[in-house]
Amino acid sequence: MANRDDEPRVNSDIRATEILLIDEANAKRGVISTKEALAMAEAAELDLVEVAPQATPPVCRIMDYGKFRFQQQKRDKDARKKQKNQVVKEIKMRPKIDQHDYDFKVKAIKTFLQAGHRVKVSIFFRGREMAFLDRGRDVLNKVMAAIVDFGKMEMEPRMEGSYMRIMIAPAIQLEAAKKPSAPKEGAPAAEKKAKKEAAPKTADAAPVKEAKEPKEVKEPKEAKENSDSE
Repeated sequence: MANRDDEPRVNSDIRATEILLIDEANAKRGVISTKEALAMAEAAELDLVEVAPQATPPVCRIMDYGKFRFQQQKRDKDARKKQKNQVVKEIKMRPKIDQHDYDFKVKAIKTFLQAGHRVKVSIFFRGREMAFLDRGRDVLNKVMAAIVDFGKMEMEPRMEGSYMRIMIAPAIQLEAAKKPSAPKEGAPAAEKKAKKEAAPKTADAAPVKEAKEPKEVKEPKEAKENSDSE
């Protein structure tokens, strides 16, 4: 298998003659020869992967590298997609906000969260209002109580200049993160298994039994007697 700089050495690409082996059951097998470890990986229809090349000796693990690589690529893809598509919306309020303005902005927060966006809620303090930070916290607590079914506080209230801010993550995103993704088979271990199953068998095939002729259906006894009497 060709090796790139950003990928671990696998199977015959491993250069060390001795390695510290971790088997497929995550058990440490001690320092053994690379040749012996490769034989163990092949017997298990898996791969030998160098996971810590800088160690002395290098640490290698027996695993399905195709599956491992697929899952890693999927995680990287999901992370890039999340980073690209996710937008942070900001809603600004004052410590003395009137009810109409408050209701309007809470509705906007819910809309953003339902769309999958994170929301930054900022309370702006002006001049002497900085002496009454508790009023800002009260507004933020009220906001969180109003949107509890739509999101969860991701960042506790903190001061940034004249602003007190919190970050809210959408509930739909949190639920999706909890669902485990089903693993998918990959190469090269899967290829090894397929080749092994496709190899011709040396044993003689079982002889094919000749099909027996169907037995003659006997006429019911009563029907036969009736036909004789006629």
